[in-house]
Amino acid sequence: MAGVQQQQQQQIKKDSAAHSLIAGTIAGAVEGAVTYPTELVKTKMQLQGSQQYVSQGGQMYKGAIDCAKTTVRTQGIAGLYQGLTPMLLGNAAKAGVRFLTYDTVKAQLRDTQGNLTMPRMMLAGLCAGVIEGGTVVAPTETIKTRLIHDQCMPQRKYRGMVHCVQAAVQAEGIGGIYRGVVPVMARQGANSCVRFAAYDSMKQWAIAYRARRGLGGTQLPFAYTFGIGMVAGIITVYATMPIDVVKTRMQSPSARLEYRGSLHCAYRVVADERVSALWKGATPRLSRLMFSGAIVFAVYEEVIKVLRHSAA
Repeated sequence: MAGVQQQQQQQIKKDSAAHSLIAGTIAGAVEGAVTYPTELVKTKMQLQGSQQYVSQGGQMYKGAIDCAKTTVRTQGIAGLYQGLTPMLLGNAAKAGVRFLTYDTVKAQLRDTQGNLTMPRMMLAGLCAGVIEGGTVVAPTETIKTRLIHDQCMPQRKYRGMVHCVQAAVQAEGIGGIYRGVVPVMARQGANSCVRFAAYDSMKQWAIAYRARRGLGGTQLPFAYTFGIGMVAGIITVYATMPIDVVKTRMQSPSARLEYRGSLHCAYRVVADERVSALWKGATPRLSRLMFSGAIVFAVYEEVIKVLRHSAA
């Protein structure tokens, strides 16, 4: 067991910041492209509870499946990818920043033996999420949310991503694309805190389990990292769903007319739609984060293996 831990520490020392950034960026792009339709359905489901959304004649759906079917029927398969560009660019950038920050902070928090406790894993994940949320996620998700919101309206307002950005900045200033930045940072911080801690804990357990059975090595097979990433995604969804709902409402075009801030938004959601509304969109988000967690961690680990081999 001690030998396995020593091998782990030697590999960690070899991994450069560039490795974390490259592997994270590739993993984020792959994950974003594969899981985007579920993100679109989740966002539509969360937006439709807003009073402004209803008053503007927004499309109403009976549930996640009805939302997906209606989107395909009225707009074709391409409708499931409306707003993909900002999401794809943002996903690649945020995953790169997330893994770079997490690996950097994690390295600083290790003890003299190179071990990392659960609270320190959570702290490293929290730092990674807050930084990615404030620098990358807030503007890209604001644009994505507005494009999806526009898709649900009787009359379209935006011609595409660039026009959406221009309109937001002209109407509200640069702060328009950073609307909802506080709940975004809170959600990303909570997401990364839970997901990284869950993933790394289960990964360490799996490595130790294989070592006890003589399978050796510190690099887990693809199936292991895929499965562990999936479980970490499930845990993350239910732990952070209320923050995600508030974030989406705060990024809608009508947010400044309806809410005074994130706390007021959360209060209005509960007061107008019951506590259960804080978990609205959980089903499509679960399907997304289950597979996004599996894909992003599995792809990240595979790319890191290739980078380590090329650097050897």
